[in-house]
Amino acid sequence: MSAHDTDPRYRRARYACYLTNLSMAATANLPPLLFLTFRESYGISFTLLGLLILLNFCTQLGMDLLFSFFSYRFDAKRALRLMPALSFCGLVVFAVFPPLFPAAAYLPLVLGTILFSAAGGLAEVLVNPVIAAIPTDDPAREISRLHSTYAWGTVLVVLLSTLFLTLVGRAYWYLLALFWSAVPLFTFFLFLTTRLPKIQTEEEKTKAGGCFSGGRLLFLFVACIFCGGAAECTMSQWCSGYLEAALGIPKLYGDLFGMALFAAMLGLGRTLYSRRGKKIFPVLLLGMAAAAVLYLTAALSPLPAIGLLACALTGFATSMLWPGSLLYLGEHSPRTGIAVYALMAAGGDCGAAVAPQLVGLLADTVAEAPFAAPLAERLSLTVGQLSLKAGLLAASLFPLCGIAVLLLLRRNLARAAVTKKAQGHESA
Repeated sequence: MSAHDTDPRYRRARYACYLTNLSMAATANLPPLLFLTFRESYGISFTLLGLLILLNFCTQLGMDLLFSFFSYRFDAKRALRLMPALSFCGLVVFAVFPPLFPAAAYLPLVLGTILFSAAGGLAEVLVNPVIAAIPTDDPAREISRLHSTYAWGTVLVVLLSTLFLTLVGRAYWYLLALFWSAVPLFTFFLFLTTRLPKIQTEEEKTKAGGCFSGGRLLFLFVACIFCGGAAECTMSQWCSGYLEAALGIPKLYGDLFGMALFAAMLGLGRTLYSRRGKKIFPVLLLGMAAAAVLYLTAALSPLPAIGLLACALTGFATSMLWPGSLLYLGEHSPRTGIAVYALMAAGGDCGAAVAPQLVGLLADTVAEAPFAAPLAERLSLTVGQLSLKAGLLAASLFPLCGIAVLLLLRRNLARAAVTKKAQGHESA
């Protein structure tokens, strides 16, 4: 193999993992784009539609935790091959049954969401170990490239879906869902016919030991990916609504220049690291710091253009926080097993689920507070604008906490290295 090349025997396995992330981008971003269509066509309330997002995250988190504690009971390769079939079935149920049974449209939406969210949870747990297990001269490059496919997939899903709904019409939304179901279907056959590397088992991971014997370091790694997931997903979920409601930017432009541009910046950051990146710790530290500054800028700037730019650039700042946490973990525990990857995925999903909900809760609390109206009037804002700005302002706490976690993590890793070295001298 030449520098940075991967083992050619596993090239198709790598492509299957990339397509898995494209499927995840479709299942994560397509439903929110269709919420208004579901409300108009089937009379589903915004509360019930919002529950679909919560159900998505809870299902993925449940799969993460299941593999965290019981990974030794599962056949990892069999689960990996089953994963795209679940995603395909979920999208088909999501697309076919609501038009056939409009009076009970919400039930198949829930069932479809559970199925493709379970596949997403499996993907988070299994795809990273597969890429990490493929022989390569630069594992960090491959992990970063893998995560960049999700970001670029999000851009593709948002742009193609928006174009379809605009040109063909919202009445044919189910054709769009069926179109995206072709991606996991193709991935399913690709996984069936490809050679997979040996994936680290829980028993082997336990024998490897590593730096997690005390539990504190693992907790800090999970806290790191929690803060990274919170910083990334809070902006990705609130970007469109914030640009429209707080900054007065029309929804179409907010989706295209906010949501899509955020995802493009996310992909750009991960692609650049896959080609140029070497040391992940300074990238994580700078990413957390830049994300905090950009959240503050987006929340406090009176100019819509600057707010939009800050929202988009947050994608670049947070691009390596989730995959970078996994890379930092791999640097200090190269024989990490599925259970630890599952626990890390659970930490990231928890941050992605909790942080946006807390921002919404804080925004509602501020809107109902007695000081909101006079303060909004003093700042020449509406109460709604003030509440959303307060929520986004509070979101800056997550990357700030991430900085503290990273500094603690580096200090504890240094102590662990000194202790291990001392123990080595004593045994010698």
